[in-house]
Amino acid sequence: MSRLLTICPVCGERLTATRLQCRACDTAVEGHFELGRLGRLSPEQTDFVETFIRCEGKLSRMEAEVGLSYPTLRSRLMDVIQKMGFEVGPDSEPLSDEERHQILDDLASGKLSSEEAMLMLEGE
Repeated sequence: MSRLLTICPVCGERLTATRLQCRACDTAVEGHFELGRLGRLSPEQTDFVETFIRCEGKLSRMEAEVGLSYPTLRSRLMDVIQKMGFEVGPDSEPLSDEERHQILDDLASGKLSSEEAMLMLEGE
């Protein structure tokens, strides 16, 4: 089965569906239907989202699967987020192993509460 065409091949604008039909009973519904946020994505971006979901949202797992670096994957994810109409949050660098270990050491020594440590680690 071919992919749903969501972008006009002539002018590049978004397409809308005007007819939906049931394969089982042949019922048809006509109107103007939005294709949703995922319909805004290019085929390449849709492939990216499918891989992202298959890898449980872990860019580190995607690195090995698709052979791209973490920064490249993160950039592509930001592009998808924007294309879907969402705002991209402030760009924060992931914690290094050293920073993560320091947070855990501070938690173990009582310098941080578990809530504080969780907030810091979730900043990844």
